[in-house]
Amino acid sequence: MPLSIEPESRVSEELAEAMEAIVNDADIEEPVTLALVRDKLREQLAEQGIEAERHDFGDEESIYAEIEALIDEFGEDAFAADFTTVKASQELSEVIESILDNSGVDIAPTLETVREAMTNGWLAHLVGNGVIEADGEESLLAEIDFLVERYGPDCLAEDVLGFE
Repeated sequence: MPLSIEPESRVSEELAEAMEAIVNDADIEEPVTLALVRDKLREQLAEQGIEAERHDFGDEESIYAEIEALIDEFGEDAFAADFTTVKASQELSEVIESILDNSGVDIAPTLETVREAMTNGWLAHLVGNGVIEADGEESLLAEIDFLVERYGPDCLAEDVLGFE
């Protein structure tokens, strides 16, 4: 399942990092929208003694200008998480690549296919071969579950590789 918004082409790396930090902030209980991100960025600028205004990109406030442009295009209520890309960790990327390399089918595996392989002994196989640590299996399963929940079971596994 393709991502609804291609974040890499829509958001700078700096803004994506800022958004991801806000999305992952455990103290924030409400949904993280573009408006909330804008407000948090405005607060951060105010703490630095900078007035939040729309300036041309390249200025110190360019992330603020960028969030304002996104709000103009997508609205204040758009979810910030839709503009950030979550990629697999290096260890999960290695697991996915090992499945890709050992898959005898012409169809690229989906996240659900990877998850099924992981729970049906592939992780044990990789632990036995020394590719991954035995104590990392649980966190890898939690990570793949998160990716399946975020992008859906039909998302191609290669689309979430973090270290290509």
